[in-house]
Amino acid sequence: MCHLRRNPAEFMYADVIVNISSLDRSFQYRVPETLADSVAIGTAVRVPLGRGSLREGRVIALGNQPRIEADKIKDIDSVAEDKIAAEGRLIRLAAWMRHTYGSTMQQALSAVLPVQERRRRKAAVAAVPDDLAETLPESEGKTEADPPLSEEQQAVLAQIRGEWMGEDRPVLLHGVTGSGKTRVYAELAAQVLAEGRQVILLIPEIALSRQTVLRFRRRFGDLVTVMNSRMSKGGRFDQYERMQRGEARIVIGPRSALFAPFSAPGLIVIDEEQEPAYRSENAPRYDAREVALFRAKEEGAHVVFGSATPSTDSYRRAKEGRYALCTMESRFGDAQLPEVQIVDMKKEKREGNLSLISRPLEEAIGLRLERGEQVMLFLNRRGFSAVHTCQSCGEVLECVHCSIPLTLHKDGKLHCHYCGFAMPLPERCPSCGSPHIQGFRYGTQKVENDMRRLFPQARVLRMDADTTRRKGEYQEILGQFSRHEADILIGTQMIVKGHDFPEVTLVGVLAADLSLFASDYRAQERTYQLLVQAAGRSGRAGKAGEAIIQTLHPEHECIRQAIKQDYGAFYEDEITAREMGGYPPAWQLLTVHASAEDALQLSRAMLALRTYLLREIGLEGRQLIGPAPEPVQKKKDAYLEVLYVRDPSEERLTQIRRMAEKYIAINSGFAHIRFAFDLNA
Repeated sequence: MCHLRRNPAEFMYADVIVNISSLDRSFQYRVPETLADSVAIGTAVRVPLGRGSLREGRVIALGNQPRIEADKIKDIDSVAEDKIAAEGRLIRLAAWMRHTYGSTMQQALSAVLPVQERRRRKAAVAAVPDDLAETLPESEGKTEADPPLSEEQQAVLAQIRGEWMGEDRPVLLHGVTGSGKTRVYAELAAQVLAEGRQVILLIPEIALSRQTVLRFRRRFGDLVTVMNSRMSKGGRFDQYERMQRGEARIVIGPRSALFAPFSAPGLIVIDEEQEPAYRSENAPRYDAREVALFRAKEEGAHVVFGSATPSTDSYRRAKEGRYALCTMESRFGDAQLPEVQIVDMKKEKREGNLSLISRPLEEAIGLRLERGEQVMLFLNRRGFSAVHTCQSCGEVLECVHCSIPLTLHKDGKLHCHYCGFAMPLPERCPSCGSPHIQGFRYGTQKVENDMRRLFPQARVLRMDADTTRRKGEYQEILGQFSRHEADILIGTQMIVKGHDFPEVTLVGVLAADLSLFASDYRAQERTYQLLVQAAGRSGRAGKAGEAIIQTLHPEHECIRQAIKQDYGAFYEDEITAREMGGYPPAWQLLTVHASAEDALQLSRAMLALRTYLLREIGLEGRQLIGPAPEPVQKKKDAYLEVLYVRDPSEERLTQIRRMAEKYIAINSGFAHIRFAFDLNA
């Protein structure tokens, strides 16, 4: 071949990641002259691998120096058609995610470049993505005038713009529920668009997209698009193309929208930044908030985190000056924060009411129905899986070593998912001697049945995982409730975050304690956030609002702080507990997840890994917890175990993870064990 007679240094060489998940390395190929103008970082290509077979891959680097003998380097065969070209910055982002969170490069690329195949169709591309267009009435989504900004909104905008002109730290916008944070996001977006740049607005769950998209489309029209996992592949591809062509300049969606193929993103907003949904459950198990910070740094973009109940991690960074802290302490307009009432469910049971609905809540619901107002009932099921509580005194059965609630497994024993301690389920409460020890057995369908029995005249909707399985169902339910086609909305966590229903004047929180005693070091933080967010759905449009919180532990400090919405007091208590316990953000935490079909093989492998970490890396007992069964100890015929490593230094944990990965790779005993790593989850 004539090209071999030329100087190899004149050729361009490409490092290519091949689309084979088990190959966590790149291969070098020569770029033929015929493809010189077509191949760039991020280009999808076909390359020869093995004996003549062609594989698809992606270019992750280019250079003019061969890594091996030039005559042994094969040519790229062709550029793959019908693929979205990725910019080099997204490739670098994938490499950073692999380095930080642990995964193969192929897995990282799959997360960053999720849309590849194009759907061939003759119809013109719709401006509104298909899953949203199905549920938007023609009157919704229309260039509508916003009301004047409040003084507090104006002050916060001035503060943020001043920060952008100066140090340009990430901004934590801490605003009470109903304070108008979404309006602030829109004003900032308008400024960024005027500068010729693009905006990424992240929301934690698809269910929250409807109202946010409506507000942004009323102001910015077809410049707004949506990305989420429930869209068809073709629909997602169409929106990617619209973003690449500059037709869509604002993207709204869950964490995957962070990887929008914008050429010049100028603002990344993470709304409800405290939500665990921003963490990926698949490798790489990334935290979208941290990835947003890295992408913004690479792109020169601004970052705004928003929440009424900030995560302890973010608030600590704000207290330390790493984030700029902006606060809004009043609701927009004339709206007032709701009055909050606690109902002691122990007293209800002593007085003969064994229902999940207390008498004060039943009376309050009846009053709202008489007035023609709306009610939301939130069933707090986070952490419900088999945490056992005494129904007489409220005592929770906890691990004697970790002060973490024990959970019941199928072997009939209570287990700690941090240290592995196990004990039989006692017949009587160790605190008061009552025989009434049980796990939580109620679901949203039972609550719905109770509402239909107690209030047969009421129109009741239920929103949970069972009623939102098909595309568009969650949007339809929210649309019906928003149009006041129902009086009562019952649901789990998805109904209490970010929604704005003007006619809702009562929120009932059922079983507030369940998340409080979940086997998770963030249990109290999650409970505080859920209670404040739930109460915040009430009384948002001038009418007086009320929230009724039912609990077995009315005296618990976390619940009392949530009632008062005293975030400062909650934070000080929580950060002190984290420092004493050695948990994030005071310490850094690496979680090692492992699964295998053979339970004995899995246990032996995890014990071997623990021994390696203790002896070879030199960890101490305080730094290592477990191994122990996962909260769900078996899934899809695979047994699950977990091991925790903690250290004050995140960099040190990254080194430990890499050493563990190498040990796992060379040890034959790990051949049939699947591992995944979480950082500060």
